[in-house]
Amino acid sequence: MWIVVIAVAGLFAGKLGDVQRDRAVDYLPASADSTQVAKIQDELPGGESTDLVLVYHRDGGLTAADRAEAARQVDAVAADHVLTARPEAIPSKDGTTLMYPVSSTAPGQDEKARDAFVNAVRAAADGGNGLTAEVTGPGAFATDASEVFDSLDGPLLYTTVGVVAVLLIIIYRSPLLWLVPLVVAGVANALSMAVAYGLNQAFDVSITGQSSGVMTILVFGAGTDYALLLVSRYREELRRTPRPYDAMVTALRGCGPAVLASSGTVAAGMLCLLAADLNSSSGMGPIAAVGVLCALVSMTTLLPAIFVLLGRKVFWPLVPEYGSEPKARRSVFAAMGSSAGRRPVAVLATGAVVLGALALGVLNLPGPLKQEDSFTTKPESITATQTLAAAYPEVGTQQISVMTPTAGADAALAEARAIDGVSSVERGRSGGGWTELSVLAESAPESAGETATIKALRSGLDGSHVGGPSAQQLDLEETNARDEKIVIPLVLVSVLLILVALLRSLVAPLILVVAVVAVWGAALGLGGLLFESFGLEGSDPGLPLLSFVFLVALGVDYGIFLMHRMREESLAGAEPTTAALTALRTTGGVIASAGLVLAATFAVLINMPLVGLVQLGFVIAVGVLLDTFLVRTYLVTSASVLLNRKVWWPGPLSRAPEPESAAPREPAPAPSLP
Repeated sequence: MWIVVIAVAGLFAGKLGDVQRDRAVDYLPASADSTQVAKIQDELPGGESTDLVLVYHRDGGLTAADRAEAARQVDAVAADHVLTARPEAIPSKDGTTLMYPVSSTAPGQDEKARDAFVNAVRAAADGGNGLTAEVTGPGAFATDASEVFDSLDGPLLYTTVGVVAVLLIIIYRSPLLWLVPLVVAGVANALSMAVAYGLNQAFDVSITGQSSGVMTILVFGAGTDYALLLVSRYREELRRTPRPYDAMVTALRGCGPAVLASSGTVAAGMLCLLAADLNSSSGMGPIAAVGVLCALVSMTTLLPAIFVLLGRKVFWPLVPEYGSEPKARRSVFAAMGSSAGRRPVAVLATGAVVLGALALGVLNLPGPLKQEDSFTTKPESITATQTLAAAYPEVGTQQISVMTPTAGADAALAEARAIDGVSSVERGRSGGGWTELSVLAESAPESAGETATIKALRSGLDGSHVGGPSAQQLDLEETNARDEKIVIPLVLVSVLLILVALLRSLVAPLILVVAVVAVWGAALGLGGLLFESFGLEGSDPGLPLLSFVFLVALGVDYGIFLMHRMREESLAGAEPTTAALTALRTTGGVIASAGLVLAATFAVLINMPLVGLVQLGFVIAVGVLLDTFLVRTYLVTSASVLLNRKVWWPGPLSRAPEPESAAPREPAPAPSLP
């Protein structure tokens, strides 16, 4: 079956990159003013425009020869390309800089055509001998961002595979065993790419560089976690069962419900993003869920089949022979459990203080991320923007696009010119009942003054829509704030209901949910304390929401592994304290391994060139580590010990067992030493 699946998936997986879109409209909120502007621009004569600014600069001041050369180059651009108007030079007051606004509708919505146009203009703008010639503007920024996203796929995949491979080799200490989960994760990744492509074709699900990158991380991270849990249980069963097939069946029956519940919880959390108004967030929801579910299917069907075919020898040199006993060794998690069991109140209080103190760092999160700060290394579009900001401090250098009904365009033009903060307004294209007005603000791009001007335009021009790069950033911030109020409660309710159904309790699910929310706050707070020291000047508007969804869903994932085993032990008759400590001792190692793998895969994002991905990777990686080594091992175990049977309230496990009859019993044999 899997041979057929791999063959079919291979036909479509490679097409995912063809439908990946990273235009601003693909990230914008669906109902925002700036989105309406982008849609109307697509329908104007010539379609969407690609707007650029050519920037010529010399530190000591431009010479006459510089100006002549700049004019010659701009004339060449106008001759070689279809422009909406001939570019006119705008000199800076200090005489160091010339900027030429350039606009063309020829590329339209075709990203490859846009990139070709931008690169052709950059090739024509040639400095030298102290004269710099750079190209910026929305079109140039989009091209630079597109190149970054295109460059992510290879390095992201290779780095993720390398990190997972190293960790699996360390965990399994086998020359062959580590390769099986890694190969299956690769198959799951190809399958997820094919399914994501199918969703795009069938339901027009938005695919962006961010969502496809996160999907890859989830497939390898979550998939390897499921493999670790299954292989650990399979190894146990091989010592009790003569045939590998029977051992695998028992292992799947034992840990299958926990894996199914955990993956279902993650997928449900991701799908809650569909309620977001932000296109990038709502599109990421189903794509991330696809990654988790493809990992689940692969690790519970293909992985077991390969292990059964390979037999016990796949574990060489540490082969679990039938009837053998594992080497007794001191368990770190048994020691952790002992301390949590002896002083549960002290452990809980200390953990709460640590998490609370870290969460206070949220107050130190940097302000909203500006466009010029969104790359870890600054491409040409950003350096040119900084040149403009220094040379033209008295006027905005980034266009604000206003779409107004053509019937009232003259009145709107006059009203726009009268609004405080507006430097100039020019009438643009008309079509479909709309007219485009190009507005320049007096304030610098993405400053408080320009933001006030955008809001004044929106409130002062009835029936008009205001867009452009700065308006888009404003809409991103406002929509993320609105989405948080909708998606976060939805995630909490969804996860809580799944946990209640799985654990047959209200208290245990509440403990897990409160724990992961505390982890999210602490991880985000640690980011607030460290981001500026990393040289990150702003905070991505989507960071709180996306990090919450991922950390809650993935954190509860490990909680399910622990609580499910605790419930198994309780059903077998163990006392609540014994059940909690046994669950930690038996699952602590695999949970720690899984947490390290997942944290490492998300940490791969820290090396990516986009600040939003760096921050998301950092917060999730730190959160997973906190959850694995502090919350899951100490705090949840301490809370379970402290609450005793009440942790399973109101289920049957919360009630004390009926007293046994007074019939004489044989004395239990003394426990043998390991």
